[in-house]
Formats: sequence, C-alpha cells, structure tokens
Amino acid sequence: MIETLNLVKSFDSENGNNYLIQAVKDVSLKIREEEVFGLIGTNGAGKSTLLRMVAGVLKPDGGSVLIDREPVFDNPEVKKQLFFIADDPYFFPNSTAEDMKEYYSGVYRAFNGSRFESYLKDFGLDPDRRIANYSKGMKKQLAILCGVCAQTKYLLCDETFDGLDPVMRQSVKSIFANDMSERGLTPVISSHNLRELEDICDRVGLLHKGGVLLSEDIESMKLNIQKIQCVFMRDEDEKTALEGLKVMNVEKRGRLYTITVRGTKDEVTERFRGIETVFFEILPLTLEEVFISETEVAGYDVRKFILA
Repeated sequence: MIETLNLVKSFDSENGNNYLIQAVKDVSLKIREEEVFGLIGTNGAGKSTLLRMVAGVLKPDGGSVLIDREPVFDNPEVKKQLFFIADDPYFFPNSTAEDMKEYYSGVYRAFNGSRFESYLKDFGLDPDRRIANYSKGMKKQLAILCGVCAQTKYLLCDETFDGLDPVMRQSVKSIFANDMSERGLTPVISSHNLRELEDICDRVGLLHKGGVLLSEDIESMKLNIQKIQCVFMRDEDEKTALEGLKVMNVEKRGRLYTITVRGTKDEVTERFRGIETVFFEILPLTLEEVFISETEVAGYDVRKFILA
C-alpha cells in the first residue's frame, strides 16, 4: 500500500523575490494494492509534484511517503518496487529503445526483455531508431512499455494518456488490466480529464490548489448518489417527494425536474412509490456528474477547474 501522510512541498518563485509557492498542501492519501487509483486535477494542481514525492524523486518539506510501510525517499530497496513515468519522459541522448532495454534490465532485475521486444513490434516502434526522432506519442508509448516491462509492483503515471490516440489508450488500459490480474500491478494514474479515467479507475482523488478535495471509491460514490428525472402530476408533489431525501441539486426545465440526491436507489424508489408522476426515471451518473455534485456540496464548482 502507498500512504502519504500530511505531505507538504513548496518551491521558490521564479522571479527571485524569495516568495514560496506551495505546490502540495497537507495531502494524506491511501492507495490500496491491486486497484487503479486516479489522481485528477488541472495543470498546477500539484499532481506531478505529489507523484514525484511518491516516487522518491522529490523530498517532502513536511510529512512522509510510505511504500508498504517503508519510507521511499533515499531508500533504493523500496524504489525497486516502483516505476515512475513522467509527463515528459526522459531518455538518454542519442539512445534507442534497445539501449533503454539494456539500461532498465540493469536497474530492475525482473525486467522482461522478451516481452519488451514483443511490445515494440506490436506498437510499431523501431528498436534501433533514435528515440529523439520519435513523435511525442511514440515516446509516451515507449515510456509506458519500459514501465510495464520493469515488472514493478507500483506504476506511477503522470498524464499517461496525453498524446496517445484512442486505440493506443485502450491498448495501454488492456495491458494494465492484464498485469493487475496476472501479477498484482497497482497503477497510479494522474490526469486532468475525468472521462479519460472513468472506465479504468477503482478509486479517484481530486486535487485542487495542492490539496485533496475528495478521495473516494468510484462505485461507492455512484451507488450513493442518484439522479432522478421526473414530471410530477401536481406541482405540490415536489415538496412531498423530496421530504426526507438528502437533496444535492434540483433543476427544472418546463415541467421536467432533474434532481440529484444522496442515497441508494432503493431508498429513492421507496420515497417516490406513493407519489403520482407523469414520468419517473432514475438515471446512472457519470464520474463527472458525481464529482460535480460532491464538490458543489463542499462549496466548489468542479466545472471551473476540471474540463473533461
């Protein structure tokens, strides 16, 4: 398990006026094994800084990062359990994919060279071509393949799918799913796009201005928030129907009500059982709708800083 405890990290401002910019503010998270954890937030929210501290690349100013109860910073043995894929992956100057295979084979004892070569062929990446001549998407693909074939327990991915076309995104997600099933991989994936992660993540954390607004299990969130669309027989029935429900939002267009409430589907169905309606339906929520509902209750409007 990965644990971050009250993490804090600041950087000097670029204009040299000794002003500190706090990139991460008191972040505490628990990332369980063999689940996909999605870290959501806009550019500047602190995602990259947080992942670099989890990877042991940056030292926190305060707090700690534990990997399986061991501190990660300045701990080579713990770092062997994780692979960090940066938003802008680094490769040695003039290196080829074959060169990177040789390098990572020396760093990670379990690096699977034959699997790596097979993936290069499947993805259409020339092992002898200089990586500097790869496109942005090809470089991102190569970094992902290096990470997967390193066979580590944890894979930290900063904006992993940025620069990949839809087919490649699905291919990468399939590889992650296979490794989770076959060897217990735990991917941690950051993104600024909610929809990009909805079909792969088990749990999602929302980062805003360096702090965590929300960290929840996706299925639990969806099961406990319901979206109702209905047309009441009489206008006064609205008040009767909503009494006793934890209403999060109500919108009305003409006679059609769209109501978001906190509770189970059975609770909502039971509440509306004695209410006469012209039309009544409980609709599934998208991850984006869940986040909008949760953050609006907390006093934020997620639509202002998460554009899916």
